[in-house]
Amino acid sequence: MALDQESFALLRASVQRFIDERLKPAEDTLEEIDDVPADIVADMKEMGLFGISIPENYGGIGLSMSQECDVVYDLGHTAFAFRSVFGTNVGIGSQGILMDGTEAQKQAYLPKIASGELIISFALTEPNAGSDAASLQTRAELDGDHYVINGTKRFITNAPRAGAFTLMARTGGAGASGISSFIVPADTPGISLGKPDKKMGQRGTKTCDVVLENARVPAANIIGGVPGVGFKTAMKVLDRGRLHLSALACGMAHRLITDAVAYAKERKQFGKPIGDFQLIQGMLADSQAELYAGLSMMRDCAQRYDAKPAGKSDPEVSMLASCTKMFCTEMVGRIADRAVQIHGGAGYIAEYKAERFYRDVRLLRLYEGTTQIQQLIIAKHLLRD
Repeated sequence: MALDQESFALLRASVQRFIDERLKPAEDTLEEIDDVPADIVADMKEMGLFGISIPENYGGIGLSMSQECDVVYDLGHTAFAFRSVFGTNVGIGSQGILMDGTEAQKQAYLPKIASGELIISFALTEPNAGSDAASLQTRAELDGDHYVINGTKRFITNAPRAGAFTLMARTGGAGASGISSFIVPADTPGISLGKPDKKMGQRGTKTCDVVLENARVPAANIIGGVPGVGFKTAMKVLDRGRLHLSALACGMAHRLITDAVAYAKERKQFGKPIGDFQLIQGMLADSQAELYAGLSMMRDCAQRYDAKPAGKSDPEVSMLASCTKMFCTEMVGRIADRAVQIHGGAGYIAEYKAERFYRDVRLLRLYEGTTQIQQLIIAKHLLRD
């Protein structure tokens, strides 16, 4: 699955124009209102951004992983919340259905997801199951031709906007083999939402708890129609998501470097621009070298992802995706710290974007697998081999 190069070049140019002309000028508004303006969301739907990863025969644009990473890299040059509006539709919310769903499930949900008519979230994390996802406690009990689901999901991205959830629940015994993946409409009786989370950064992104109390979901809504394979579905989805976030981290790193270079040229101390001082140059050079390394890893791994059979797991690619996510998200944290340092006192003031993006990038090292989980995945792969 990939868009032809000429069409992709036109799409990417259109996205870059949209970022420069519409999104960057709206960054301060987003920060003030803690939401993405409705007219911008409408424009995103019109551009097809909600369906960039969904095949054309289901109403999407059908980008390859490499192409998706290029677009997400561009979107990393502006506030995170803009991408977050459609991020779950492109990634973790939709990909389980696309990879493992039945044809009927794909036909029913993917076109609505691709158009943005339906916002879909990924509900895996729980109060006592984050990094240890296989220990989740949300329970789905079979009752006739329905499952009755009880449990609480935590930190669910786009839950306040969602019309449906790709939700993991335990249908069998302990461990990963007892977990199934469901498509759960958000208006299902018994579902309620917690209050929106107040976060360190990433204003405009929406997360909250999802509480299920005797929520009845048709058995036909198990993704793929087979119980007990939901954990495998979730892990395949996260491989792709980790590359997506790596591209986002690289885009933000480039934005931070660009802003820091501009400030270093303008800000004067001791009678000359601070960019003339070698200690400032050293921080800029280290940042650029790390960005180049991250981009190289991300592009190589995305190409490897595209080369493997669609929808299939490849342990080597999974390990490399973890390497990439670990490096890129840690890398952008270091670059954000240097950007604040280059700005000096101004870097700690909300008027400057370095302060805002310093807070925003911190989350990248936590979601879709913390840095420490990536280390475990990498090490276990090496030791197993």
